[in-house]
Amino acid sequence: MHDRWLSHTLARKIERPFVHLLFGPRQAGKSTLLAALLPEESLVFDLSDPTQRARLLADPGEFIRVCRALPERRASRVVFVDEAQTVPALFDAVQHLYDQDKQRWRFVLCGSSARRLRTSGANLLPGRSFLHHLHPLILAEQPSPARMEAESPLSFPWTAGMKPASPFPAWDLEPRLAYGALPGVVTADERDRADILHAYAAAYLEEEIRREATVRDWGVFLRFLRFAARESGGILNYTAVAQEAGTSPQTVKAYYQMLVDMFVGFLVPAFSRSPRKNLLSTPRFLFFDLGVRHAAAGLTPSPHVIQGNPGSAFEQWVGLELWKRLQYLGDGQLHYFRTRSGAEVDFVIEREARLTPIEVKWTERPTARDARHLLGFIRDHPDETDKGYVICRCPRPQMLAERVVALPWFCL
Repeated sequence: MHDRWLSHTLARKIERPFVHLLFGPRQAGKSTLLAALLPEESLVFDLSDPTQRARLLADPGEFIRVCRALPERRASRVVFVDEAQTVPALFDAVQHLYDQDKQRWRFVLCGSSARRLRTSGANLLPGRSFLHHLHPLILAEQPSPARMEAESPLSFPWTAGMKPASPFPAWDLEPRLAYGALPGVVTADERDRADILHAYAAAYLEEEIRREATVRDWGVFLRFLRFAARESGGILNYTAVAQEAGTSPQTVKAYYQMLVDMFVGFLVPAFSRSPRKNLLSTPRFLFFDLGVRHAAAGLTPSPHVIQGNPGSAFEQWVGLELWKRLQYLGDGQLHYFRTRSGAEVDFVIEREARLTPIEVKWTERPTARDARHLLGFIRDHPDETDKGYVICRCPRPQMLAERVVALPWFCL
């Protein structure tokens, strides 16, 4: 099994006497990770199996009866529920059992959507649960060939500090932009990757969303989904998307929230703590994975698909890497900064009362001109900002200006 950055932390935490909830997108590797961490004798309810799901939907009390039938023993018996969001009543059943005896069972619930739980008012066990998230691969889990050969240490702050003993196959930048970071895609033969991603877009983004959500006009939603994928990385314009999809801005806003709830994408809010007055305030939206984004947009994932506009794909990749890393660290916020007059910084990390502005450039030869917006941001926030970074394709770190460093993408 390949190493996941979360595995060491999760293995330690799930020993604690709480209910553990692990959420994340489909095929991010949640079930595989938990299968490696949980005891072989764990009681498993796999609700991706229609038969098991139907039984518990019809009679949630069966879950309680089965758990109570387990022989008592000194160590807690692990009860693992996969795709738990498909039977929201199980959360009440888990609370009932947990409150009766906090030592007899150790519950681990796994899910790929928070939408049904949120809309059904499901009990997320406040005060009784730890919430964990698993995302597609980060750079620490799948180092680049250049990084593995580099002599200089990583110099970017808040690097996910794990050197995996068994990393995923090393990829250069272009395959990452073309195929994304789902574990099953990364480990597949190159000839199969596009088919896997198209199947994901059809089977999950379309069929699963149809099952999980109430969508009145499926044709409208599919047009929205394709346009949202193509516009991934941009600033949201609900009116423009509504015109393309043939629906109202309010419906489009609800659709975007649906994608967020199902871990298909996330919002990057605008940075607003600035002395400048003409700031944009609308968030950006990013698809959770570039390979899935291409397939959902109706494109064939391959290195050719990024050749027309590699800078946009590269910027999204950096945004995804930063966001996933901040999610694992458990604090901090990712923003973007833009004024109506054209000054912009692609990403701003806000963490521990410090700001880190980041520009993304496709270039192999960064210059001081690439640092100008970062320098403007630093002048506006001199006491909160230590350094700014230009993430690009240069072979080695470079000092572009005082407090601005150009970093190779593989040193991120």
